[in-house]
Amino acid sequence: MFVRKPFSWAAAVAAISGLAAVVPAKAQDTVKVGLILPMTGGQASTGKQIENAIKLYMQQKGDTIAGKKIEIILKDDAAIPDKTKTAAQELIVNDKVNFIAGFGVTPAALAAAPLATQAKIPEVVMAAGTSIITERSPYIVRTSFTLAQSSTIIGDWAVKNGIKKVATLTSDYAPGNDALNFFKQHFTAGGGAVVEEVKVPLQNPDFAPFLQRMKDAKPDAIFVFVPAGQGGNFMKQYAERGLDKAGIKVIGPGDVTDDDLLNNMGDAVLGTVTAHLYSAAHPSQMNKDFVAAYKKAFGNRPGFMAVSGYDGMHLIYEALKKTGGDTNGDKLIEAMKGQKWESPRGPISIDPETRDIVQNIYIRKVEKVDGELYNVEFATFEAVKDLGKTKK
Repeated sequence: MFVRKPFSWAAAVAAISGLAAVVPAKAQDTVKVGLILPMTGGQASTGKQIENAIKLYMQQKGDTIAGKKIEIILKDDAAIPDKTKTAAQELIVNDKVNFIAGFGVTPAALAAAPLATQAKIPEVVMAAGTSIITERSPYIVRTSFTLAQSSTIIGDWAVKNGIKKVATLTSDYAPGNDALNFFKQHFTAGGGAVVEEVKVPLQNPDFAPFLQRMKDAKPDAIFVFVPAGQGGNFMKQYAERGLDKAGIKVIGPGDVTDDDLLNNMGDAVLGTVTAHLYSAAHPSQMNKDFVAAYKKAFGNRPGFMAVSGYDGMHLIYEALKKTGGDTNGDKLIEAMKGQKWESPRGPISIDPETRDIVQNIYIRKVEKVDGELYNVEFATFEAVKDLGKTKK
């Protein structure tokens, strides 16, 4: 069952003082999942993908697991951390949810972390990708990705494939910094040079003036990280400034060519090479079935945010199955550690030490297939852990 609830600021303020005394709902017939997503604003496509995927999962698997009815309570935080915190407080205190989940950007996931710790309930991160997130609470587990997983691999790939000079353009917040730092470490260690470095605002960025500077620097390629939802605007301005015609390639983690927006980016995006966790063109039968079901239900193709939400819901179901429906937060987190399953993106697992996802990372190139643009995979790096933790 899906329930949308608006914010109640008065209730949120009242909840702050009573949070420490909160005890999650005892074993009852219903398990409540508080879903906090950006359904409005610049990251709205992320929220919509995850909401759709959870609906699809529950349509396919049913809304009952381990004898418990699953109820989803959705709140829109517009990717604004203060709203995330208020939403989490309301969900925990007023609605007495057993899980909080979603979190479209890293600041949102971090804002909810102390509340998950105090209430002792799992926080399932289905989107945000900064390495430090799972270290902020023992109750956080992640089914999305980290920027280190893909940025290190594209750095190695670039320098081994004739790209010697790169200009970088990254969003100026924690995931952008992760993407930039991990890429630079690997690219420069292999002999590459960074000739221009630009950080753009997270909210409503105008890429045009920065792109002219990058064009003037005459790099072989631009390394780009912008959050899902902003790739279309970037590629539009990249083409308008003529960087494609100047022979400057685009490389990066796969957020910039997210599948739900890719088909509207135009031919300038052809040849873009990225490293990422998922492509709608991933050739497994499970993914073909997933894409077909998603398109039938919602009229468009799923992106990597959709598959992260789909897998997040699977993890919640499997944890409840393993505890026999017991909603004790400590037992649920223990049940999630070490889980392994086949996802539409390929084989994945939850690292029992870090509670972070372990997954394949694919090198993909944008190509036209049957008249549509797709990220076509051509190399696979198997069972990649979060290098942001393993290198400490």
